[in-house]
Amino acid sequence: MSQTAINLVAISVFLITLSTLLGPLVHLSPTIPALVTVAFLGIATLDNFSFQGKGGTIVLDVLARFSPKYKERIIHHEAGHFLVAHLLGISVTGYTLSAWEAWKQGQPGQGGICLEDSELAAQLETGKISAQMLDRYCTIWMAGIAAETLVFDSAEGGDDDKSKLTEVLRVLGFQEAVYQQKQRFHILQSKNLIQENWSSYEALVAAMKKRATVSECQQVILS
Repeated sequence: MSQTAINLVAISVFLITLSTLLGPLVHLSPTIPALVTVAFLGIATLDNFSFQGKGGTIVLDVLARFSPKYKERIIHHEAGHFLVAHLLGISVTGYTLSAWEAWKQGQPGQGGICLEDSELAAQLETGKISAQMLDRYCTIWMAGIAAETLVFDSAEGGDDDKSKLTEVLRVLGFQEAVYQQKQRFHILQSKNLIQENWSSYEALVAAMKKRATVSECQQVILS
């Protein structure tokens, strides 16, 4: 079962518990929480088998957006990816800041940036990739986690980024013992890049909050 489905099941259990405790006090019919719980469990089951967790991700993302801090984390996370990609010479072609936007563009998670990665794809098809190319992309993938950690002292997002890095390392034949080491190394690399360009990062975050275009975001970094 996907983590998203597990989260939906957890919400269902919470609803059952809450209705049991508060139902008699507010004269709430037990039918109502039961129907809501069944709906959540149905969504979790359908989503897990039919949509690979994307539907549940959208539901949880919508619920979480009532928290201003959650939205701030998403923006700072994606700004980290954007800035590091720009600094490393990889073109950003678009970005999303919600699970719904990401789903419409075929991306996983709560948001993301789109990169011009045709050269990476071509190299991966051959099963070989230059050390420089691998280093650039691994650093970009870990930049969201690095940005969150710098701003909030911890990272709540980044599971999809870690999975992407792990999958590429697996395809290239790296040993599993290396995965964690590579994650830590590239998080540190991206942290250094963001800190060295902190004013550009803050300006980029402000621009993305206003939903600036990619070209406008690029100009902000350069100014």
